[in-house]
Amino acid sequence: MIEWLGIDHLFELSGGEAVLGFLTPLIVCAAVFVAHMILPARRVTGYATNRETGEPRSYRLNGVLVFALAHVVWAFELTGMPRDWFYRSTMYAILGGLITAVIATTIVVFSQPEGSQKNPFLAWWFGRAQEMQFFNNRFDLKMYFYIVGGTMLSLNAWSGAAWHIDAVDDVNPGLILYVAINSFYVFDYFVWERVQLYTYDLIHENVGFKLVWGGPFVWGWMFVLPLWGLAPVADPGFSGGPMYFWLIGCAALFLVGWTISRGSNMQKYTFKRWPERKFLGIFEPEVIEAGDRKILCSGFWGKARHFGYFGEGLYGISVALVFGHFTNLWSWTYVVMIVTFFVPRQFEDDRQCAEKYGEEKWAEYQARVPYRIIPGIF
Repeated sequence: MIEWLGIDHLFELSGGEAVLGFLTPLIVCAAVFVAHMILPARRVTGYATNRETGEPRSYRLNGVLVFALAHVVWAFELTGMPRDWFYRSTMYAILGGLITAVIATTIVVFSQPEGSQKNPFLAWWFGRAQEMQFFNNRFDLKMYFYIVGGTMLSLNAWSGAAWHIDAVDDVNPGLILYVAINSFYVFDYFVWERVQLYTYDLIHENVGFKLVWGGPFVWGWMFVLPLWGLAPVADPGFSGGPMYFWLIGCAALFLVGWTISRGSNMQKYTFKRWPERKFLGIFEPEVIEAGDRKILCSGFWGKARHFGYFGEGLYGISVALVFGHFTNLWSWTYVVMIVTFFVPRQFEDDRQCAEKYGEEKWAEYQARVPYRIIPGIF
């Protein structure tokens, strides 16, 4: 089965290497923790409030420095770890990450007081505490998870490229572009790290297995799923005009998706911090009044209720096409993953918003912006 899937090369570690691969996520988590705690950081306030004081929570943000340091350490092999290690140890690391997440979730969840969710498994899955900060608020667990996940997403992509360059005679330029796209995607996330403080995950989601497993490990190791089967595959053989059309077209499609996704998040961030300000000096904030709350319904948020998810979908399609092996099912694994994630999530988003703004006002917004994700279609 593994050979038929084309991923037998990911199960070739020796016994000692397999143990090290299993421990790699734990080692990475420890290293990122140390780097996050000792590197300089800016202290900012977010949108979520401290339930005890009612004041906005503050956060130390230095993800971009951790990201840069990790890439320097990886590129120059400063730990003695070969550049292709993360890729070669993928399967063992995922198992190690899963076990780490199960243990960490159990400790995190059941160390907290029992909440409204009485079912122990559901409490373990979704979490009890919405915010968890330690060391005099120097360390926020949610943001730490995303530092680990984002950094490892980029490093796993680069590690796959290193393995590909060594193992394949005809290097696929599309694979190199894939790595560049993912690294830009993550670097941009860290440049605008403060915007994450105004998103669903930070505001609404509790710290349970869904977040503990998803933030550092699914994002960090499994979002490069196409590389598992495509790193061993050579250049598809395009040349001349078709090659430029293929590569430039994929890059352009990614940039369109990035513009929609980043634009949606930035507009909401701008609106939450400065409600009267025009976004980019162009988009006048149009709102529906819902008591002391306001629903933004102009600009990106007037196109579809979850327009940013459409941008993520275009990003997914661009990285499916970028390998040039359009009929290889591995190319489309990431698209399947995010569709499976975002389509159900937007229903949950709608439910949360109906509770937050009131069903009548949310229905008014739904009537004004009838499309969920894709304007004119869905």
